[in-house]
Amino acid sequence: MSAFARQIALPEVGAAGQAQLAAAHVLVVGAGGLGCPVLTYLATAGVGRITVMDPDRIERTNLHRQPLYAPDDVGAPKADTAARVLRRLAPALEVVARAEPLGASNAVAAIAGADVVVDAADSFAVSYILSDACRVAGTVMISASALGTTGYVGGFCGPAPSLRAVFPDLPDRAATCASAGVMGPVVGLIGAAQAQMVLQQILMTAPPVAGQLLSFDMGRLQTAGFRFDTAEEPATGFGFVALPADMPSDRIVVDLRSTAEAPVPVTPGAWRIAPDALRGAMLEQLRRVSSAGRSPRTDRHITLACASGLRAWQAARRLRATGFERLSLHAVQAP
Repeated sequence: MSAFARQIALPEVGAAGQAQLAAAHVLVVGAGGLGCPVLTYLATAGVGRITVMDPDRIERTNLHRQPLYAPDDVGAPKADTAARVLRRLAPALEVVARAEPLGASNAVAAIAGADVVVDAADSFAVSYILSDACRVAGTVMISASALGTTGYVGGFCGPAPSLRAVFPDLPDRAATCASAGVMGPVVGLIGAAQAQMVLQQILMTAPPVAGQLLSFDMGRLQTAGFRFDTAEEPATGFGFVALPADMPSDRIVVDLRSTAEAPVPVTPGAWRIAPDALRGAMLEQLRRVSSAGRSPRTDRHITLACASGLRAWQAARRLRATGFERLSLHAVQAP
């Protein structure tokens, strides 16, 4: 009897649907708390090819919510370890491990050939970079987020609005699993829902996955959902960019990280400015580089850099309100 017999018995799957799953290629960006259940359920459901992309190594604090890994795996690359476990769970699976970060320079190439893209990276920058690339490519992206006892999962891009249409702005502050904590079962639940949406997208079940958002508040034992098919794409927004090796002469890079956080600036010529002192310091620096007797030019192309993209987004929002328009963001990948 086929290992997928109970799944094939479902009217929305059948033999034809199982063949669709076997022919599908899914890119999963992130092999952490969300990525572990996503990868497990996609592999054991019979998805034929999975590319897993994650630059991180396994830490002991990951283990309570990332069951693909064992204590002996601490220190090993997540992508390679996840791929090894998945091959044991699903011998017929073709799995490619890429232990590298996803960024603005490689997003388009990374999603090429994928039938569905999974955003399980827990990074503002990665989510928006993936959404921008998927929107252009017309590829559906299943994105999720979890923190504490709450979270959401949604189907974006393809025929549906992008992540930016639903979340046009970032929060003023952002907690992390390290600062706010997270419950393992909550992450597992949301990751499982994410995997289910991927499978239903491949099978093209109704209602369509793209354009649907589900929210979970397990602290209150509540769930909710809504469709966002008519959400409008924002007229303006901040794009994430890769910094070229040869920086154009008109490009100014501002590193918002402190020297304690990052002793080496993101580029050799980057200006070091604290977010709280940004506008005044920017104008002073621009005066220094402007021709004598001229007002500081606010039309220079400015790229704001930080670790997650959040500080850069907030700084860009403040600068735009004071007349700066040519603004882009860069999330600095951890070494």
